[in-house]
Amino acid sequence: MTGTAIIIGASGGIGGAFADLLEEEGAYDCIWRFGRSMPAEAHLDLTSEATIAAAAEQVAGGPPPSLILVATGILHDGERGPEKSLRDVDADWMARVFAVNAIGPALVAKHFAPLLPRTGSPVFAALSARVGSVSDNRMGGWHGYRASKAALNMLIRNIAIEIARRNDRAIAVGLHPGTVDTALSKPFQGNVAPGKLFAPDRAALQLLDVIEALKPSDSGKCFAWDGAEIAP
Repeated sequence: MTGTAIIIGASGGIGGAFADLLEEEGAYDCIWRFGRSMPAEAHLDLTSEATIAAAAEQVAGGPPPSLILVATGILHDGERGPEKSLRDVDADWMARVFAVNAIGPALVAKHFAPLLPRTGSPVFAALSARVGSVSDNRMGGWHGYRASKAALNMLIRNIAIEIARRNDRAIAVGLHPGTVDTALSKPFQGNVAPGKLFAPDRAALQLLDVIEALKPSDSGKCFAWDGAEIAP
């Protein structure tokens, strides 16, 4: 591949591993890393539109991106975790989960999607989750996380429709990385089946394989780490 890649969430486990992988493979001419814990010039907080806009302004001065990956998400923080029942629903916590998991990626698309080229098949991708599938929900619970990822999947569909108006070969997808050995999954790894807890570098490689296999007809959909489409 050639061109420019933008990794949002590069200070996290998956985002950092993905950016490292692209650099190791020499897959892109230029790789931008942005994240909440990055230095000032690369700082991007999904809950701050000003930082998203500032990052997009930096990128706008160079070649258009052929890949934008939003590798971010929140499931728990301190004593706050996914709700086991409706009794646990808290408005402030749910609002924060939506701000990071759904609204943040939408704001990234607002400022970065206009930078996608009008030719070729550029990709806008965001990390989603299988639990965001409405039709696949058999367990309930995890209300804020499930609902925010379902909202993200709908936003991905909307983004796909909109970017196709400028370039009918542009692609927008959600990506489910599986359970990855990062801080996000750490409290819940005890129930993971053997062989299904992925190291960040392996997860990055699997996601890159999925991205490289995408076709324009895949735009608006959500795919798992093994390339299987996830039902809405």
